[in-house]
Formats: sequence, structure tokens, C-alpha cells
Amino acid sequence: MAGLPDSVSIREVGPRDGLQNEEPVPTGAKVRLIDALSATGVGRIEAVSFVHPKAIPQMADADEVWQRAAKTPGLRYSALVPNSRGAQRALAAGFTEIEVVVSASDTHNRRNVNRSTAESLDDIAALISLVHDAGAQVEVIVATSFGCPYEGDIDPIRVAGIVDRVRADGADRIAFGDTTGMGTPRRVRELLGAVRERHGEAPLLLHFHNTRGTGLANILAALELGVTEFDASVGGLGGCPYAPGASGNVATEEVVHMLHDMGIETGIDLDAMIEAAALAEELVGRQLPSGVLRAGPRTRLV
Repeated sequence: MAGLPDSVSIREVGPRDGLQNEEPVPTGAKVRLIDALSATGVGRIEAVSFVHPKAIPQMADADEVWQRAAKTPGLRYSALVPNSRGAQRALAAGFTEIEVVVSASDTHNRRNVNRSTAESLDDIAALISLVHDAGAQVEVIVATSFGCPYEGDIDPIRVAGIVDRVRADGADRIAFGDTTGMGTPRRVRELLGAVRERHGEAPLLLHFHNTRGTGLANILAALELGVTEFDASVGGLGGCPYAPGASGNVATEEVVHMLHDMGIETGIDLDAMIEAAALAEELVGRQLPSGVLRAGPRTRLV
């Protein structure tokens, strides 16, 4: 389609973002899901997070999961960490791509990591140095970029200010999380406008939830603004345990279905991704929200 990118990179976040919002599943089941996703042609997978088991017990077995997972050559795997201690664990496990989250909302940040946004930014500065010294890269994810369940609307200028800080501290990449699904195309345009005015060349990734049914519309709005990197979660798994009502990441197979129909390449085998979604549904023991998963055998686009 005219004016849209020819290809898009999708990072699959189901094994981490998805499963952390479910009842704990066995280690072997997590490994099966990662391996199934690795066979879909997706280019990036967020595999685990290194957090305190009391905070997120679903990720308590991160080291074993990563040790047992089959690593597909050329596929980029990443780990999420809450702080420098988590980064040290991720580096020791062999990760070379590390993500760290800071909330634009001070209240959400305190609920999430028990510190203010400013305190997290100070820790992230030290974390970036630590990770760079180890030869790895850091992506800073700004959560609640489009709104907060506790504080409501978030000023895009506040988000841009956080980008100012982490870029000055050496962050390699920036991502924006729609933690509660408050994002709309208007909010996408306003946020990207505020950030690009200051950081026009910064690599950006967007992470949308579908809580209010706007996930695909937000992706289309971002595509029209030239964004080519997105998160998605197999089957629509996920949410945020510290954001009430935040269920529903955009489903990877729904995003791929839409993009392929628009003539935008992802490198992902849609049928293989649907099979992975069916596996995810089996592993968590409940029906997942993906519409494509339930659409019947006509999955291939002709």
C-alpha cells in the first residue's frame, strides 16, 4: 500500500509478557512455547524476565527455561530486567539484548518496581553502563506511555523527557508501552510527534494492548508514521499484573494476518503462528482472545 513500509519487524513477547500474567505453567511448557515460536519465522523473541520470584513467580525459572530452550541461529532473543541486579543475571545467562522498563507514570512505577520514575532512571543509567561494558545492548521500554490506570492521561512531553534522559545515558533503543490499552490513533500521533521532534532518528518500537479494541488501529496509525517495529503476543496472551484491567496484548497472528493482507512482509509463517497460538491456549488451559485462531481453516491469504 502506498505510503506504508514494505516490511515490519515483530518481536514476539508471549513467553514473557504473556505468561507472566497467567497462572504459573511448568518449565517444560514454557520451553515448548519458545521452541514453537522460534520455528514460525519471527525475527525476535522476548524469552524470559529476570525478576525476583516473589514479585513475578511465573518467571522464577527463567534461568532453566533459557538453558533448555533451543536457540535458532539468527533469531534475536532478549530478556526483560527490572534493575541492575536483573541485568547481571541476564548477562550471566548469555543474553546480549536486554530490556528494562520505566513507567512514565510515577504511581505505576512505584507499583511496578517500588521506586519513583526518577529513581528508576538513575538505576537505568548505571544499568546501561553495566550492559555496554559486557558488550550487550539495552532497550528502554517506557510503560504507561499512552495513559495510566492510576493517574489517567500522560502528557507526551513527559514521555519525551524520559527519552531525553535515557538517550543521553546511552540507551540503544526505545520502546513505548500501551500498558492499559488506553492508546488511540490520536495518542499515537501525538506521542510520536513529541518524541520525533527531539529524537528523529532514534530506533522506536511500539507495544500495544487491545484492552479497548484499538490495538490494530494503533498499529496502522504508527505504520502511517513510518514505524516498522512492534511487539505482539501469541494468541493475545498477556497484560500487566500491576495495571488493573490491562489484559490483552495484540495477538501476533492477528497482526500478521492484517499486515500480510496489506502487502507488508513480516517473515512469519501465519499458519505456524496459529499453531503456536493453539499450543499457547493448551498450555494456559483457557481460551485465548485471538480471532484468527478461531477463524477456521482459511488462514492463508490468496
